[in-house]
Amino acid sequence: MEWLSASADNPAECRQVWADDPRRPCLLSTGRFFDVVSVEQRLWMEMFDRLRRSGMPFGPSLVDRKAQRVGFFLGSAAHETFTFYLDRETSSPPSFRYLGPGCAVVVPGITPLCDDRYQWLRPPTRRPEANPLRPVALATALVASAELLARIDRFDAQYATPYAAVAALPEETITDAG
Repeated sequence: MEWLSASADNPAECRQVWADDPRRPCLLSTGRFFDVVSVEQRLWMEMFDRLRRSGMPFGPSLVDRKAQRVGFFLGSAAHETFTFYLDRETSSPPSFRYLGPGCAVVVPGITPLCDDRYQWLRPPTRRPEANPLRPVALATALVASAELLARIDRFDAQYATPYAAVAALPEETITDAG
């Protein structure tokens, strides 16, 4: 956590806080060592799964359970690349917050418990290396995940139950499974 605490306004104090109470969250500045893309929790679930399953590069991520938001860490100064690929994927990007220079993020302690407000979903193991593919993967996963969730929402609005979806099929496509 040496590199992570280095982004605190007072790195030595941050390290001491974690030495005294490894569960305690800290407020860290973004923009110097890392940036963070924050999304609502429902969108995160799909994004995280998509990134993991496809093997796309992504760094540490954290959840704020009370705010129901998730933050994905990027290398500092990734904003331009992230927004370029986001704009390339869609003309109406989903809702997100980009935390770069002048912003801050609350990060979990180094050993949070399962009921803590702040949790590491994918903990940092070392200072993230600058990876030009990470903002591309995150922008692509953000758009694809938001589009999938929008399709699911439209389906749910059209068919209140699974039976309603089946009832809407033409009779010749319905087969007797028994």
